[in-house]
Amino acid sequence: MILSWFRGLSDNGRVVAQTTAVVIGMGSLGWASVPLYDLFCRVTGYGGTTAISDGSNIEVLDQTINVRFDASKASDMPWEFKPVQREMEIRIGETGLAFYEAYNPTDKPVAGTASYNVAPFAAGLYFAKIECFCFQEQVLMPGERITMPVTFYVDPDMVDDLEAKGISEITLSYTFHVTDMPEEFAGVTTFTPQTQTN
Repeated sequence: MILSWFRGLSDNGRVVAQTTAVVIGMGSLGWASVPLYDLFCRVTGYGGTTAISDGSNIEVLDQTINVRFDASKASDMPWEFKPVQREMEIRIGETGLAFYEAYNPTDKPVAGTASYNVAPFAAGLYFAKIECFCFQEQVLMPGERITMPVTFYVDPDMVDDLEAKGISEITLSYTFHVTDMPEEFAGVTTFTPQTQTN
């Protein structure tokens, strides 16, 4: 049916139809590329994307690894953001707990989400997060300071991976980005500063 419709068009009509189809196809691919790439990275660990786990039934090895914590912000993010502890040494398979601190020095509420990755890239598949502040949006009121936890472990399968088994140090990096304020915070403009823990 579409083919017969296409054949019935004039030469100019065919050019317009083909161009429109290409534009729609390219737009669809552009729209789908981010979620598809994110899914690919989560499945394969490509680009240092970490795994998510419940942390149960993990063998703990005697071999240790050093984990470094890094923090950065997008250029429009007004928060102060840093790791509480710069690094820790844990056994492979052992559950680690680290904290990051964020502070909103502005006079208005600011919402943010954190993107993350692991370096070197080969370690991304084996760095598993159990709980993380990056799993949900964070909202800081004016003058609010919070401490945010991340619970993780390094999967023992890493020692059997030819590319990853020689890694002695992993860096977990977070970047905070400004996001739209959730509806439940709409209209909130004042706040008494306090410290809270997520």
